[in-house]
Amino acid sequence: MLVLRRSLLSGAFALLALLIGSGSLPGSVALAAPIDGCNSAQITAAFGDFGRTGRLPPDISEWLSDARAQYVAPYKAFDNVYFVGICWVSSWIIRTGDGAVLIDTLHEPHVDQLIANIKATGVDLADIRFVLMTHGHFDHVGGAFKLKALLPHARFVMTQVGWEEAAQSARQSEGSPRPWKMIAPDMVAKDGDVIRLGEETFGVLETPGHTYGTASYTYDVREGNRTWHAITVGGLGLNAIRDSKQVEAYIASIERIDALAKRPNDPITVHLTTHPSSNRLTEAKDELANRVPPAPHPLVDPAGFERQLEGLRHDAEQRLTLERNAGR
Repeated sequence: MLVLRRSLLSGAFALLALLIGSGSLPGSVALAAPIDGCNSAQITAAFGDFGRTGRLPPDISEWLSDARAQYVAPYKAFDNVYFVGICWVSSWIIRTGDGAVLIDTLHEPHVDQLIANIKATGVDLADIRFVLMTHGHFDHVGGAFKLKALLPHARFVMTQVGWEEAAQSARQSEGSPRPWKMIAPDMVAKDGDVIRLGEETFGVLETPGHTYGTASYTYDVREGNRTWHAITVGGLGLNAIRDSKQVEAYIASIERIDALAKRPNDPITVHLTTHPSSNRLTEAKDELANRVPPAPHPLVDPAGFERQLEGLRHDAEQRLTLERNAGR
């Protein structure tokens, strides 16, 4: 599986989250240049100017809110893992023998689609036991407010700083064209925690940088009698950077994840990303649909994951130079 390394796109991820959360997206207009079928290369190109200028083209604003354009049919990524997200942002269901775990909640106006996607996988909402949230940006936690009442047995999980960042972002959206609400803190996770459900374990890594409260989650994915170690990296871009210290934290987080990917025993070889276009997940999904085992699994891509981490580190090192030169 090829992996795109685009510094502009990773920066666009971050800036977009800020604009959505603050209600700063421009109003809906006719979609002049639609992205065709959630094509990763087109998304990269479309967000190029946005990454440089911070100005979101009107057609991209419309695309982000267009339920039909954002729709991706839920699919089985592994025997125990399903993609239930949309084109722009991922959400994952991991099934266990004692219920299910959801990673990230999407945001309005796509939460009803998330609910439908979950049900399409055969998972009952009442069987979801944990909702692992990567960080406090609207596009990853904006759906928690609606989901909370619909998931009676679920604990909503984030780091302490993540909860604080989400609450602050929701408060800042009040009075904006796109206000959103955040639930009260539920379960606080910290680095090194292990969440157990059925036969599965979910490791918590605090990986600050994208935000200071960002968490990444590790878990196993399975196909037949094969098992691989997977991760959902909680933050891909550089956003709301205050100073070089934050960039240094980001680089340290990437290096920590890279060490897990390179460890000689049981390395992480699967990245189930938070943004599908960041590593051509949509295209890999199509490869998966056409694959006949024992052909290689397109989502088991250690070399591609290494390239992605190298790209993220390269972007951060460039940003670190800028911050230091500015005296921050």
